[in-house]
Order: sequence, then structure tokens, then C-alpha cells
Amino acid sequence: MDPDARLDEGDLGPDPFAQFTVWFDEARALVRQPDAIALATADARGVPSVRMVLLKLWDERGFVFFTNFDSRKGTELAANPRAALVVHWDPLGRQVRAEGPVAPVDDAESDTYFATRPRPSQLAAHASPQSAVLAGRSELEAAVARVEAEFAGRDVPRPSFWGGYRLAPDVVEFWQHRENRLHDRLAYRRRPGGWDLVRLAP
Repeated sequence: MDPDARLDEGDLGPDPFAQFTVWFDEARALVRQPDAIALATADARGVPSVRMVLLKLWDERGFVFFTNFDSRKGTELAANPRAALVVHWDPLGRQVRAEGPVAPVDDAESDTYFATRPRPSQLAAHASPQSAVLAGRSELEAAVARVEAEFAGRDVPRPSFWGGYRLAPDVVEFWQHRENRLHDRLAYRRRPGGWDLVRLAP
């Protein structure tokens, strides 16, 4: 972590997704899993939950992750389709936060990504009833064996209960560590036709 690092308004471009790409590329050289994000959702009563997931895609439409639609995060997003995410790159003293509405990506996007996954991960997506209670590890291993036999010798299709979600942020905050807790926090806030950039107190 550079003790002299700083973040000024002039350091950021007009587009938060392009800026995220710049920071991500710099993190890629130093961080083992730069795409690991904490994703927070809440159920219909507003009770929150958070877990680590992998950020797989982003563009001007938002940030994309993939999961089982019947998982806890999937059922919470069905009931309350908003979320927040944060990525923390400790070697750089940086984090990025985003908040906004979430919607499923289209089937073609999910199919395209699923086809790039390693075969064992494809099989696991079919086998695991994500977030459901299991009688034991053997139940999961038996399910994997069944789907291995089912798809032996052929491609594994994307299961209908698995796919992507896109968080279309209302706000994207870039945070740079500074000494004495006087961190730099610059946030893009969405407005019609573009973004406003504001500085937040640390």
C-alpha cells in the first residue's frame, strides 16, 4: 500500500465503469482474486444478508454476477430486487462500492457465460440445491454422481434455475486509503443522461 496514494477529482474520468476497469486492471497484478466481491441483499422484511461472490462482467449497464435463482440471494432478489456490493483491494488500499436495482440478465448472456465454465463447475450447478439443508456431504456427492452420469459424453447445458443478475448502480463510490483515517471518497451519482461526481467525508 502506497502511503502517499491519493484520489483527486481530476484523477477520475466521467464514466464509473471505465474507471472501475482501470482500477481492476491495476488490482489484477497484485490481488489473488480481484473479482471477489461482497454482495448484500435483503428479504421482503428488509432483513439483510451478505456473502462473497465473483464479479464476472461489467459494462455501461452495470455489474454482473451468476448464481442459482433458488439460492438465498436469488429468493431475496426476487422479493426485494435491490443490492449493494463492495470490492476491497488491500494491497492498493482501495475499495469500490455500488448500490442499485438488480434484474436477471437475458438467457443468451447466461448461456454464453455458462459455456465458459469448467465442466466440474457446470455439473455442480446442476447438482447443488444451493442454500437448501442437506442430510450430509454424501447427499451432495451422490447428486454430483447422478449428473455426471446424466451428461456423460455430451455438453452440459445451463440449468433453467441458474443464471446471471445485473446490478445497475445508482451510485458507485471509489475509496482510496489515506493516513489518519482521512480517506478519499469520490462517488458517482446517477442523473438523467450521466453522472455527478461528489466527494464524501471519510
